[in-house]
Amino acid sequence: MSNADTVFEAARRLQQAGTPCALVSVVKALAPASAHAGDKAIVTADGEMHGWVGGGCAQPAVVRTVRQALADGRARLIRIAPAEQGHERELDDVLEFGMACHSGGTLELFVDPLLPRAELVVIGGSPVAASLVQLAPRVGFAVTLVAQGARAADHPDACRVIDRDDAATVLPQVGTGAWVVIATQGRRDLQALGLALSLKARQVSFVASARKAQVLKDSLVTAGADPKAVAEIVAPAGYPISASTPEEIALSVLAAVVANRRQSAALPAVQVEPGAGPAPAGAAPLPARPACCGG
Repeated sequence: MSNADTVFEAARRLQQAGTPCALVSVVKALAPASAHAGDKAIVTADGEMHGWVGGGCAQPAVVRTVRQALADGRARLIRIAPAEQGHERELDDVLEFGMACHSGGTLELFVDPLLPRAELVVIGGSPVAASLVQLAPRVGFAVTLVAQGARAADHPDACRVIDRDDAATVLPQVGTGAWVVIATQGRRDLQALGLALSLKARQVSFVASARKAQVLKDSLVTAGADPKAVAEIVAPAGYPISASTPEEIALSVLAAVVANRRQSAALPAVQVEPGAGPAPAGAAPLPARPACCGG
């Protein structure tokens, strides 16, 4: 049986590795359950468990609930009680599982998902890009800035600054399922768009006018890019709030990314193959608005 320090150390290690996990805590235990109120464990989706929240009879229900919690990001309270194996029912806010073990004890457990921070990749060295890097961490994003010649010292809010925008440099450093915003504003636009298409992104947004974006999209398709992936690039990026300053434009773009993130969390995960473009959830382009860069 692991102590709390061991459990929290496992949580820290898994989070640093970017591995989703859940903190499972025993809220109530009725004898002769083998666990006690206050016992804890860190559990991953594949069933890896650090700590103790009950014996072998309880663990299948725990692992199943952990997988559900990691899929939708919602915490759950469950009860594991003597009943026919496979019995399951909802009682108010509690999900009850039947347990046919000989011990006959009852456990109530709280399952709290610990998900890695969502990743936002900002491509470009523009004022809008810089504002996004400053704002996005305030709403829970881990930000990677990709800009030719960028310096980490100039962007203290970024988790990572990559000073080259070629795919060979960027791909090994960016995880799958990130949100990508291109805010190049006229500098290396096509290079950035090509890079974004090479990432296994959840959504790609482009800060540009509808007219400029269409011209560049046509160029990408002519150059051999997948037409479906190109069509799914959201442009103009952001919500039409009559933004004019870089900070306002960044706020507009970030609000749309947050909305897409929350919509995606409520839907089943979509597997994205390399080069297949972003997942479609909530990715429909918004109505055209004036471009921040005048393009």
